[in-house]
Amino acid sequence: MIDGNLIVSPDPAGDGAQSPGKAEGQARPSIKVLFPLPLSDPFDYLLPEEMAAQPVPIGSFVLAPFGKNEKIGVVWGVDRQKNETLSDTQGAPRKPGEESARSLKTIVHGFNADPLPTDVMDFVTWVAAYTMAPLGSVLRMVMRSGDFLAPPKSLTAFGLAAGPSPGLRMTPARERIVSVLTTSQVLTASEIAQRADVSPGVVTGFAKVGGLKTEAIDPDAAFPVPDPGRPGRDLSQDQRDAVEIIAQGMKLAEPPPVLIDGVTGAGKTEVYLEAVALALQADPSAQALIMLPEIALTVPFLKRIAERFDAEPAAWHSDMTGAQRRRVWRRVLDGNARIVVGARSALFLPYPNLRLIVVDEEHEAAYKQEDGVVYQARDMAVARGAKGKFPVLLASATPSLETVMNVAHGRYEIVRLTRRFGAAQLPKVNSIDLRHEGPETGRWLSAPLVTAVNQRLAAGEQSLLFLNRRGYAPLTICRRCGHRMKAPDSDTWLVEHRFENKLVCHHTGFSMEKPAACPECKTVGSLSACGPGIERVAEEARERWPEARHAVLSSDLVASPARMRELLDAMEAGAIDILVATQMIAKGHHFPNLTLVGVVDADMGLSGGDLRAGERTFQLLSQVAGRAGRAEKPGEVLLQSYHPDVPVLTALADHDRDAFLEAEAGEREQAGFPPFGRLAAIVLRSANETALREMAARHRAALPKGDGIEVWGPAPAPIYRLRGEARMRFLVKTRRDVNVQGFISAWLKKVKLAGPVRRTVDIDPYSFL
Repeated sequence: MIDGNLIVSPDPAGDGAQSPGKAEGQARPSIKVLFPLPLSDPFDYLLPEEMAAQPVPIGSFVLAPFGKNEKIGVVWGVDRQKNETLSDTQGAPRKPGEESARSLKTIVHGFNADPLPTDVMDFVTWVAAYTMAPLGSVLRMVMRSGDFLAPPKSLTAFGLAAGPSPGLRMTPARERIVSVLTTSQVLTASEIAQRADVSPGVVTGFAKVGGLKTEAIDPDAAFPVPDPGRPGRDLSQDQRDAVEIIAQGMKLAEPPPVLIDGVTGAGKTEVYLEAVALALQADPSAQALIMLPEIALTVPFLKRIAERFDAEPAAWHSDMTGAQRRRVWRRVLDGNARIVVGARSALFLPYPNLRLIVVDEEHEAAYKQEDGVVYQARDMAVARGAKGKFPVLLASATPSLETVMNVAHGRYEIVRLTRRFGAAQLPKVNSIDLRHEGPETGRWLSAPLVTAVNQRLAAGEQSLLFLNRRGYAPLTICRRCGHRMKAPDSDTWLVEHRFENKLVCHHTGFSMEKPAACPECKTVGSLSACGPGIERVAEEARERWPEARHAVLSSDLVASPARMRELLDAMEAGAIDILVATQMIAKGHHFPNLTLVGVVDADMGLSGGDLRAGERTFQLLSQVAGRAGRAEKPGEVLLQSYHPDVPVLTALADHDRDAFLEAEAGEREQAGFPPFGRLAAIVLRSANETALREMAARHRAALPKGDGIEVWGPAPAPIYRLRGEARMRFLVKTRRDVNVQGFISAWLKKVKLAGPVRRTVDIDPYSFL
């Protein structure tokens, strides 16, 4: 409940015990504390005496009793007057000093850390309202569990001693140690050992005899200061013009988002890196965020940033260790991390002075978070820039229809790069009609594609065979009884991974050894792989070209960022002749000697009822096609298809993206689908199917009427059972001017969820499974 300037909530401890601290009759300030938990409101606490004398900054981190435990939270509000009238939990007014029906608890202590910035708190509040997620759940994305606030144990570092100790014996190993250390430099034993090619024991032994000094250092080392004045790569005239337009927009009081619309290989990255340099030059404490859709792009990109600014950027992605995450989080909060490169969750780091966001490959569906707080990171980035009054740059060779329409209606600005950088030209794109030139039985590569690979091998050039399907085969079926291998408690097929002899569910993560016999009819050796996966294409490629140098790139087979970097470096250096890859290779990579891209199944993704199916297929195939011919040698793209005349593939062959988008926009507008209308999904799930269907019926019965609103469902989800839970879906479609959150809020308030049923709201859904 809200009373004046103070939110008065039930005692989170739940026992009504009086708070320790000042004697009764003396007023103390109260604060509102929000915890990183699925809670919609902050809770009220009293300040301890040692903190009550000074104002407590909004955003301060505190430890407070919560239930039977103590939890870290954020001060979300402070009582502005010590002696104002408060209300107890029953709503009866009381004067300061009077005993309440339930006394407020006292926080345990505060943390010696910079407060959460106010604009970050405002962003959390906005995201919670837009996504209809609990406020505390959004806060959790910012502060994680709060473990990063505890100062880590210091490390021992070593540096050169002030002077040599008498009689100190210098060995070749010790001389190498001295050679890697400068006068003021201190490094850990492992760092020195790696650079000097010695063991850590040699380093510590050298220190014991007086050859090195020791010093305690923070393990979360500060990031080096980037040099925005360092010259970047030479720019084309198109790139210089684009930078100038962006620079002018950055001077506005409320700069609009800018789309950097450039063909593959046009140099969009160099343009937005110049914008990063401008932002850092304009403000010595400014921070810039470069968002990338997946770790496959993040890893090689860090090296490029370091070369441009002569400083290591702060990386943020799912493959980081806990210590690495703690370092980045702390250095972002204290303002030391000036350039952050990360996946969608990097948007929720606690930036004190964020002044620029770049969303690279802005069209990517990977920016949509489907679990927990459901949000679209591109759209949230635009909102973050609008609230903070700083520019947001969206870069893509195949921008989303939503972004294109925002440009058309003047909400976004646009800069265009219509030509590839230097002498490179766009590749020729041709379709192979599999109805007339299909592969041999049991094979997946057609004769024209095989011929093209032969020509590249003879010329010493590289080929890429692309199939966006992991594993060996998407389905395993019994040839005798027809049984299809499914994940337990799920309606999902198990994908065969022959390299590991496993059957894997890519939706739930379940895996098992491939059985020798059918579990249904018990026939030994009857389980058969149906359809091609990337491993099956790689197997065929090795059989056809045994003398070639092969590699396979898939998230299942690349175990670490280091292995990813190794493979990409080998491809760039020309050490691989034939690369078989999934969408991990489709964007952001430059291979000078790659001249052929063969798309094994260009029809994938065109079916399934997804309103963005055609757009996603066009984007993916355009990006993978763009890997060919990025240097002096011309490139070629061959699309294997049973439907080569569909608009997506003809637009690809003609390099006519705008015609495709115009047709796509016409269909969406006629149907009232985004970006011309709005969608929201309500998903109910439960292991109890009876309770689930009853709850779905209650939701339908409680549905209010609204002008310009259609609600479809309840209907079983296309994947009805997942991880033991059945799922029912509603889809809400409205005009653009309808407050869909307000409609859904009014609707859901009428239905109280029963215990076994859970509910998720997805504003602007991207997945309809």
